[in-house]
Amino acid sequence: QVQLVESGGGLVQAGGSLRLSCAASGRTFSSLHMGWFRQAPGKEREFVAAISGNGVNTYYADSVKGRFTISRDNGKNTVYLQLNNLKPEDTAVYYCGGRRTLSPKYDYWGQGTQVTVSS
Repeated sequence: QVQLVESGGGLVQAGGSLRLSCAASGRTFSSLHMGWFRQAPGKEREFVAAISGNGVNTYYADSVKGRFTISRDNGKNTVYLQLNNLKPEDTAVYYCGGRRTLSPKYDYWGQGTQVTVSS
């Protein structure tokens, strides 16, 4: 079993930056495909970014491409999401998820961290 704990959220003005972290328990972290998702009030959870187990491949939603960067440190069992040039529409609860190889869905989820961007 893998437990995920997000941190780093907060209140920031538009144009500002934040760095989210997701720390994972367990010894299988490097085999997990990791992703970040977000859910704004009244909206469904949406994909933000993902990264392969070895960190070579990254994927982004069009809405964050060029502003957000996903990375991971397998030695620290942690995945990061750098959020730059934040906009009010980025306000949401951000969740990290872990997916085992060949799994069709994310198997593990964190509890979420709130990001609020003021205009």
